[in-house]
Amino acid sequence: MASLTSVAFTSIGQTSCQRKVNVSSTRSSSSNFEGFRFRTSVFCHCVRFRASSSSSRMVIQCMSAATDVPPTVAETKMNFLKLYKRPIPSIYNTVLQELIVQQHLMRYKRTYQYDPVFALGFVTVYDRLMEGYPSEEDREAIFQAYITALKEDPEQYRIDAQKLEEWARGQTASSLVEFPSKEGEVEGLLKDIAERASGKGNFSYSRFFAVGLFRLLELANATEPTVLEKLCAVLNVNKRSVDRDLDVYRNLLSKLLQAKELLKEYVDREKKKREERTEPQKANEAIKKCLGEYLYSHQ
Repeated sequence: MASLTSVAFTSIGQTSCQRKVNVSSTRSSSSNFEGFRFRTSVFCHCVRFRASSSSSRMVIQCMSAATDVPPTVAETKMNFLKLYKRPIPSIYNTVLQELIVQQHLMRYKRTYQYDPVFALGFVTVYDRLMEGYPSEEDREAIFQAYITALKEDPEQYRIDAQKLEEWARGQTASSLVEFPSKEGEVEGLLKDIAERASGKGNFSYSRFFAVGLFRLLELANATEPTVLEKLCAVLNVNKRSVDRDLDVYRNLLSKLLQAKELLKEYVDREKKKREERTEPQKANEAIKKCLGEYLYSHQ
């Protein structure tokens, strides 16, 4: 709630003044879980008045209002659980929980700004992660809950990812890196990213952005290292960081594939055991049925 404070001090200067001062203050309060921060903006209006003496005085009225407080990681995870209440198999849930923590930290960085390449990277990671999920409907419901918990639009993620994928399929190794000299919707989006990455706006590099770049190269059949180097150069992105994060992404996919194979083997074994347990039961039921029919026919 806004608070109003009056402060008086001696002024020797101007007859009147009006100032707007932005003050950032941070207060932390510890609990059993996490602290919190808030920022206030202070607006000061100064009016001089003449006292009985020859000196003048000025009264400052300061009004402060707290701005939006970014949620904690725990709050984001709780929002996800509220939006999607069904159980998720542990092999998927473990990775999802790790991803949502990472993306929360990216999402609420001061320099973060949504962009379509980031969206394409996340959609690519999510779809690869959730391949083979038992229910396609649940898989999409989890995606919706995940992005909504981060206070973003899941439909925008899907639409922008599809838009970039369709564009990349029509590109070649050379045309992909020549977007600055071309006109078009996707070209305009990439130019905006390049401008922001050069320091003329908010841009926060992340692993999802690196995966998004690689996905563009995959769809354009241009995965040669030299093409990636040129694309990073025109986008003003550090290629060394991209290479490092793509290695992490490939390792994740490899481990995930191994885990899914182990899970499939486990499910197949359990299914076979259930079938073996039901065979004697089915045989007993068949015998009882035959005996019942026999006894009934001889009454």
